[in-house]
Amino acid sequence: MGIVIRDALAILPGVQAAEDFQIGKHTIYITDDLIAGIDQKPEGFSEDRVIDGKDRLVIPGLINAHTHSYMSMMRNSADDLSFMDWLFKRVDPIEGRMEPEDAYWASLLSQIEMIRSGTTTFHDMQMHIHQTTKAVSQSGMRAVICRGLVGDSYDREDVRLRQALEEMEAWKDCGRLSFRLGPHAPYTCGPDYLRMVADVAKEKGLGIHIHLSESMTEIENMKKDHGCTPIEYALRAGIFDVPVIAAHCVQLQEGDISILAEHGVNVVTNPASNMKLGNGFAPVPELLAAGVNVCLGTDGAASNNAQNMFREMGHLALIHKGTHRTPQCVGAAQVFEAATAAGARALQLNTGSIETGRKADLAILRLDVASMMPNNNLLAALCYSADGSETDTVIIDGKIVMENRELKTIDEEMVYAKVREMCVRLGL
Repeated sequence: MGIVIRDALAILPGVQAAEDFQIGKHTIYITDDLIAGIDQKPEGFSEDRVIDGKDRLVIPGLINAHTHSYMSMMRNSADDLSFMDWLFKRVDPIEGRMEPEDAYWASLLSQIEMIRSGTTTFHDMQMHIHQTTKAVSQSGMRAVICRGLVGDSYDREDVRLRQALEEMEAWKDCGRLSFRLGPHAPYTCGPDYLRMVADVAKEKGLGIHIHLSESMTEIENMKKDHGCTPIEYALRAGIFDVPVIAAHCVQLQEGDISILAEHGVNVVTNPASNMKLGNGFAPVPELLAAGVNVCLGTDGAASNNAQNMFREMGHLALIHKGTHRTPQCVGAAQVFEAATAAGARALQLNTGSIETGRKADLAILRLDVASMMPNNNLLAALCYSADGSETDTVIIDGKIVMENRELKTIDEEMVYAKVREMCVRLGL
């Protein structure tokens, strides 16, 4: 199918440096799942659909680089608690009562919120096998899936690992799905278990997704039990021998940033979640200065209460200005990069920017709304003014999944009804 987005403002990567974004009026041609041309009509192009770009801004679809989509039904049910109480006294018991199908409906609820706020890809750590993948196959979103892994010993027959590998095989033909191994965290994975996961990842050419250095309690316990930081712990276990995406990295100690930079570890900052749980702020300016690829994520709705990347961009653009007491600390261009191209690099996806040959994952925003008026600095508007409701149309893999705010692939009312039933049963 050929789609034309005609005469719309669009954010394209810079000529000299990708993060020097260029904003101008362009016509974008989409053939099948790819951006086939910008301003120049491809040879033999079939114009099946035309989208009028008047008063519209086209951006690369946002990439939520760390979340737990099945947690959406825990929204507003685990609040104002210390991190360990939040995790072990509130979230774990709810997870223990969940049925596999609950995760399917909860993931669809998250995906509704993500699509409606311009997110086209999410990186998910799940617990119920096949449920998020089934939801993604139906919603039309793009996702990178990790089955959460926990254990102590070097056990190639570990049931969760086996489930993860079986899921990868079962869904290998869905082009919008890819997979990583997801050891949960140093405090739930022993060094031998992490070594085993690292070995399997190397053998199978897989990346790893892990929570690292999220709280001071984690740091203190790791130093007491192992005499090192969580970053050093992961390094010793061989985790950094493969491509790694590390969520949080809030409580980094002396030397940790150098390790992350040296080993090419991608860091996902989750500002709202980290603030809400009282864990602090990732040292994003220092990570960027060291050359670390910094991405942006929401984390799950149990700790964020939202799956809205615009909200997250606003936090990222502001908090470091306050903590470092300088307005030049983290700028709008760096934030937008973190929410788009940096996430694509970390997840090794052909998305994240509007360029010929990239996957056609795009969000089209209205400019004729109060939050975007006047149309002065649109890059700044995305970080400081927009809240995601400006998202009008979303295209993923060359297919329209939302148009004029109407979802095309998900029965919203059915999802809401199922979630209400589930929450009553779970006592939420």
